[in-house]
Amino acid sequence: MTGHAEKRSAARKLPKLEDFPHRTRDIIRYGDLDGNSHVNNAVFSTFLESGRVTLFRPPERGLMPDGWIWTLARIEINYLGEMQRPGSAETGIGLVELGRTSAVFDQAIFFEGRCVATARAINVLIDFVSRRPAPIPDKVRKNFERWKMANSE
Repeated sequence: MTGHAEKRSAARKLPKLEDFPHRTRDIIRYGDLDGNSHVNNAVFSTFLESGRVTLFRPPERGLMPDGWIWTLARIEINYLGEMQRPGSAETGIGLVELGRTSAVFDQAIFFEGRCVATARAINVLIDFVSRRPAPIPDKVRKNFERWKMANSE
C-alpha cells in the first residue's frame, strides 16, 4: 500500500488477536491460493466461518440448543492485507450484541501477527424443523456472557 490507502490504514485502530475471547487457527493450504499466489478472498470467508462454527458447535458451551441452529444472515468483510503460503491464519471472534433472535459478532483474521481482515457477522437462531427464526433462550444468553467483546453492550 502506498499513499492515501497507507494513511487510511495508519489512522484506523486495528484489533489485536487478544481482543477476542475466542480464537481459532487454520493452516493455509496450496488450494487456498489464487492466480496472484495469495489467499483468495473467498477463503477469508471460510476462515471467518471456522471461527464462528468452533464457537457455536461444542455442546459444552450451551450456545446452540438441541433442535436449533445458528445461520449466517449477513457478513461484511474488510480486506486489509494479504496472506501467503506457507503459514496459518488466526481468527478471533467475540459477541457484540444479542437481539431477540440474532447475535452480532466482530471478527478479525491475523497473519504473521498482523490484522489482514475485519468482519461483522450477524447470525440468526433458527428452529431446525420450521426453518424460522427462534427467540434466543435466557440460558443461551447467559452462556454467551463469556464470549462478549470487552467494548460491547
